[in-house]
Amino acid sequence: MKRSITTFACAAILAFTVSCKQSTEKTKTEQTTQKQRLKKIALQIEGMTCQIGCAKTIESRLSKTPGIESAAVSFEKRLGEIIFDTNQISESEISEKISSIGDGNTYLVVAINNLEL
Repeated sequence: MKRSITTFACAAILAFTVSCKQSTEKTKTEQTTQKQRLKKIALQIEGMTCQIGCAKTIESRLSKTPGIESAAVSFEKRLGEIIFDTNQISESEISEKISSIGDGNTYLVVAINNLEL
């Protein structure tokens, strides 16, 4: 009886260990794949006149856009830093989204630079 309990306990521990290892490897693979899809860019934006009205509006609209993980817009620097999923949205679509805010003629992306994630 003791022997069967010991055998069962060893088998359960082995199964749990193998299961956890496979789960961890899968998680690492998923994280690597996700990181490869994510891209960070800096956009030089013209047409902003203030931080609260313009920059925050652009930031808010971008943050609600599918595929954009984060958006930070600075009026003082005339710069937007965006992290986005390249499988869901492109740089040109982000630029078009910014240009379409307001009356469609207020904001203009004049430069796009790649940044390190």
